[in-house]
Amino acid sequence: MKKLLNFSFSIKDVVAIGIGAALFVVIGMISIPTPVPNTSIQLQYGVQALLSVIFGPIVGLLVGLIGHGVKDAISGFGLWWTWIIASALFGFAVGIVRKQVRISRGIFKWKDFTIFNLVQLLANALIWGVLAPLGDIVIYKEAAEKVFAQGIVAGLSNGVTVAVAGSLLLLAYSRTQTRVGSLKKD
Repeated sequence: MKKLLNFSFSIKDVVAIGIGAALFVVIGMISIPTPVPNTSIQLQYGVQALLSVIFGPIVGLLVGLIGHGVKDAISGFGLWWTWIIASALFGFAVGIVRKQVRISRGIFKWKDFTIFNLVQLLANALIWGVLAPLGDIVIYKEAAEKVFAQGIVAGLSNGVTVAVAGSLLLLAYSRTQTRVGSLKKD
């Protein structure tokens, strides 16, 4: 935990946050409706997951916080802080597995896929299925049935989109990296 608190931003981190937040906003404008009111399938979480694994939990958190905040601000429905914070927490949670998912070393095998998806599915379930709805109940005095339905649908749809899009992005990125042990001395 001490290492997270001593985080310093590199130029790459700042650029990743800016580009990630911008992509979060642009991709977030693509909304696939669900039967649950005010809840849609969102595709930007795959990109946020990729950046979280590449750059770590603080970058992932800021991509979600800034990206979701700007998206809400320009959408015209107001800032929904419980869900903005949930997006930030998702980026943080996925970024924690940065060292266990070996994409920066050019490796994305079954083990990496499994670790990534177990963490992101657990994070989606906890954050969207529990924390965001509880926040809506406490802060916005929303009806529990409504917000838990929204949270469960959001958690499930985000889990599926991150499992598919996020995994494909991680695989593609890993293939751009030099694989550990691939260079041989002549």
